[in-house]
Amino acid sequence: MMNKTFIIAEAGVNHNGSMEMAKQLIDVAVEAKVDAVKFQTFIAENVMSKYAVKAEYQKESTGGDESQLEMVKKLQLGFEDFIELKKYCEGKNIQFLSTPFDLVSVDFLKTLNMGLWKIPSGEITNLPYLTKIGAYKEKIIFSTGMCTLGDIENALGILMEAGTAKENITVLHCNTEYPTPMKDVNLTAMLTIKNAFGIQVGYSDHTLGIEVPVAAVAMGAKVIEKHFTLDKSLPGPDQQASLDPNELKQMVIAIRNIEAALGTGTKVPSSSEKKNMDIARKSIHLAKEVKKGQVLTADDLTIKRPGNGISPMMINDVIGTIAMKDLKEDYLLNFNDFAWK
Repeated sequence: MMNKTFIIAEAGVNHNGSMEMAKQLIDVAVEAKVDAVKFQTFIAENVMSKYAVKAEYQKESTGGDESQLEMVKKLQLGFEDFIELKKYCEGKNIQFLSTPFDLVSVDFLKTLNMGLWKIPSGEITNLPYLTKIGAYKEKIIFSTGMCTLGDIENALGILMEAGTAKENITVLHCNTEYPTPMKDVNLTAMLTIKNAFGIQVGYSDHTLGIEVPVAAVAMGAKVIEKHFTLDKSLPGPDQQASLDPNELKQMVIAIRNIEAALGTGTKVPSSSEKKNMDIARKSIHLAKEVKKGQVLTADDLTIKRPGNGISPMMINDVIGTIAMKDLKEDYLLNFNDFAWK
């Protein structure tokens, strides 16, 4: 999974409770060539009370008349739906993931044998939840929106104490605002997390556009998670802060380009530029005509392209040598043309 950046296309609840839309989202993710498409599995009444209010961004996108519970119940898929979606993903050769938001949903998703758990930011302080998933000893990716380093340390401790090996955990820097203002991204905190815990890191993005996740890859993110939608104008709490299908494609292309551009870190001429070395570099030429037996001076020499002769780095060695034959102006010197005293 970690030989390249693992890109998770977060469908979330952007299916609006429709299986047809959920499958369309999978199709979009496949076309964009992401590594995994992720949904959200929950029993609404188990996640929030009837008195839970909406977040401000949810009020802006869906109105403020209904409760959070009323909103989320419209976005819920049944367990049997996720069984079907996983089979659909397998048929499309894309990894299926879903984030559980309650313990019953954790139990259900375990039966799907995903092998990889994505823990959302809101569950980082949920001891029973973390303990349950940690005990499975499988790979875990968890987001850290709203977290301090202390929160992350506690969550890591719980997961590892439950049985999950540290090397199987990836921590995603994240900001839980939709969309996240650029001034609040604090992308360098991803490196702070990496250095503080000696752990593999990534980034879960809620900004508009694709530049921040691409920058995260350049900084060393091994996992990128990004919401996407079929259409930003669709109703729902997350649609407007998601990428449309074309933007998702462009993000994947940009990330893969950055991966290729990062290279090995060894500073040597690349295979593509070697052919330009003689053209772009220079060699020692004659500035004027010289005669056989003449001692070469600095005034006799000039530095010009091409670079397939004697390197200008040796000009002090050539000064004071003796011409072995008559040579014309602009002549490209080689070692057979002169002799050292």
